[in-house]
Amino acid sequence: MVPAIPVVIDRASPVPLYHQLAEQLTAAVEDGRLKPGDQFENELALAERLDLSRPTVRRAIAELVSRGLLVRRRGIGTTVASQVIHRRDELTSLFDDMQRRGQKPTTSVISFDRDVTDPVAADALGLPPNTALLHVQRLRLAGTTPMALLDNWLPPQFADISAEELETTGLYALLKARGARPVIAHQVIGARRPLARERKLLGLAPGDPLLTMQRRAYDAAGVAVEYGDHCYRYDQYAFDVTVHDR
Repeated sequence: MVPAIPVVIDRASPVPLYHQLAEQLTAAVEDGRLKPGDQFENELALAERLDLSRPTVRRAIAELVSRGLLVRRRGIGTTVASQVIHRRDELTSLFDDMQRRGQKPTTSVISFDRDVTDPVAADALGLPPNTALLHVQRLRLAGTTPMALLDNWLPPQFADISAEELETTGLYALLKARGARPVIAHQVIGARRPLARERKLLGLAPGDPLLTMQRRAYDAAGVAVEYGDHCYRYDQYAFDVTVHDR
């Protein structure tokens, strides 16, 4: 029997209907009401049960698929993905990831500037090229081992974030405390040779590669809240991506 998860839709809320649905279904996966391998309620039945349009329901389901929480397979339908995928495909910061692995993250703020103009970052944030952005570069360590060098650009409304806060708290936690909850991101993952400065900060040997990731994170309204250009030690970090046949 396909579980029918109770969902409450607030039509007076400014939060989009598809996002309300996606968040409640995500919670059902995370708290175990929907278990790995469970068959997921089909799109038409869910739309009729909640009195929502099929495009709204389809968009909510697509969001869970993109997060790795649901898997669509031809001839089988939509099922809940494995628990390992749930953890790996969450939108989290490196700070959160390290804490969950039982590591003690420490942060050194290398540079901090509230009045930077960067056309590439501004474009990624959907802002005019001459917008003054908050730019932060941090070195993230596990104990004494360097893990990553993190460059982040934030819109002007977050200029009150301080360097001291960033040394003790993850960036996403600081954004959430200011009412900006990143819910979805576009990431580009790659690799390259480190610059001399990067090699020194990350303790790499000549010839060692870097893993790289550029990320644009958006809130529930689709507004960009953060742009990051990060590089990671190849021997300390891995990107785990699950793909499936459509």
